[in-house]
Amino acid sequence: MGKVIALANQKGGVGKTTTAVNLSAALAEKGKKILLIDSDAQGNATSGLGIKIEKGGKTLYNVITEEEPISSAIVKTAYDRLYVCPSDVELSGAEIELVDAPDRAHRLKKALAAIKNDYDFILIDCPPSLGLVTLNALAAADTVLVPIQCEFYALEGLALLTGTIKRVKKSINPDIEFEGVLLTMFNGRANLSIQVADEVKRYFREKVYKTVIPRNIRLSEAPGFGESVLTYDSRSKGAESYRALADEVIKYNR
Repeated sequence: MGKVIALANQKGGVGKTTTAVNLSAALAEKGKKILLIDSDAQGNATSGLGIKIEKGGKTLYNVITEEEPISSAIVKTAYDRLYVCPSDVELSGAEIELVDAPDRAHRLKKALAAIKNDYDFILIDCPPSLGLVTLNALAAADTVLVPIQCEFYALEGLALLTGTIKRVKKSINPDIEFEGVLLTMFNGRANLSIQVADEVKRYFREKVYKTVIPRNIRLSEAPGFGESVLTYDSRSKGAESYRALADEVIKYNR
């Protein structure tokens, strides 16, 4: 059965979508069948893999508001073994449309039940907010992977997310656990990056991945070309880091 991992952090700009796209591509490159669900109305994970939503094409919006089968929204990417359930700005309307639905936090979980066995990993790129779409992702997830930018305010976002996971565990998904904490945008020459990394490791201990994602220009450029960094610049530090992260994720889930 496929493992569902939500990539979440209520703070924006931490490398969440970058990680969702590149970890998905790296896992697929290593032979795993992957579904990436874009649950952010900005649709950056969708465009970051070169996916254009055709007129009349189904998206996550149709899945969680109209209860369309998720299989009708899934599209193949240019990468072997990597599939996407796309999103666009229409998803922002789901927050209002679901507000009175009795099962409003469990629509995605119900949709995934039909296809969970078809994939090795299902990754969900969450929006940087705690609305109904994020709650759907956390209700559906087995675990949460938390990217943390190595900067001063990162620790504030971390405390917020930890509290959210506790509330989710108590109310809508008692089985959810931390998959791991990923340090991103790390600058080994900056004292602040090193201090934040040490603080996160002290707090989360063995849950912090050994792999650290560095600041890397290729990671910033790749989405503009609708590619993962693995194909945009296969030998870049960014590509090497996400391959190493994929190895860790596979190892921890054997």
